[in-house]
Amino acid sequence: MDNNKKLGLIGKNISYSFSKKFFEDKFQKLMLKNYSYEIFDLNEIDEVENLFLIPDLLGFNVTIPYKEKIINYLDELSDEAKNIGAVNCVLIENGKKIGYNTDAFGFEKTLLLHKKQHHNKALILGNGGAAKAIQYVLDKNNISAKIVSRNTPLNFDNLDKDIVNQHKIIIQCTPVGTFPHIEDCLDFPFEGISKGHLIIDLIYNPNYTKFIVNASEKGAKTVNGYYMLEQQAEKAWEIWNFQKK
Repeated sequence: MDNNKKLGLIGKNISYSFSKKFFEDKFQKLMLKNYSYEIFDLNEIDEVENLFLIPDLLGFNVTIPYKEKIINYLDELSDEAKNIGAVNCVLIENGKKIGYNTDAFGFEKTLLLHKKQHHNKALILGNGGAAKAIQYVLDKNNISAKIVSRNTPLNFDNLDKDIVNQHKIIIQCTPVGTFPHIEDCLDFPFEGISKGHLIIDLIYNPNYTKFIVNASEKGAKTVNGYYMLEQQAEKAWEIWNFQKK
């Protein structure tokens, strides 16, 4: 009998996680009785040390707010994770802790599915770990991008409709509008959005955030974060199961 294989997710206030259901469904489909997936809600990143003591822990996903902070606790990073400066997937192999970034993979698949020829300038809203993966993918695809956050030169106070109009891809990477705070929305000049825009909101719960609803009212093509999430999870599954030396 194969020994138990444990997986999980670390983050803060993450009871609503997509990942647990996604992986438990996968175990069922593949008839893997010896796999389990747990939620590890950490108040502080240093609590991750306790996780590393769990026997049979194969790896875990990482979500807000630990995608950058986890790096100090790892032995090695994939090239992508190193370039991005954020990790959302950890593999534990023979006691060695290796960080990967599968957000980039998931976002790139989403982007290439929806992007049109004229989509060559982007605004990234937010500057956390997810935004770093987005920036990396946009650079890779020769799309020039500007970051908009509270503390960047271009911020939510000086962003105007003309700037929005000139950047036909807008990626919403902040947690604003996530369940249960579904009425919340970034202060954003929606009047700058047109039919030519592609709006990607990385939030998947709810399906349609206030941000997406407001953008679609202006005729923009809108996409939520569900496909990206699914794809990054598939990539993580691959890393945990097929990278065995």
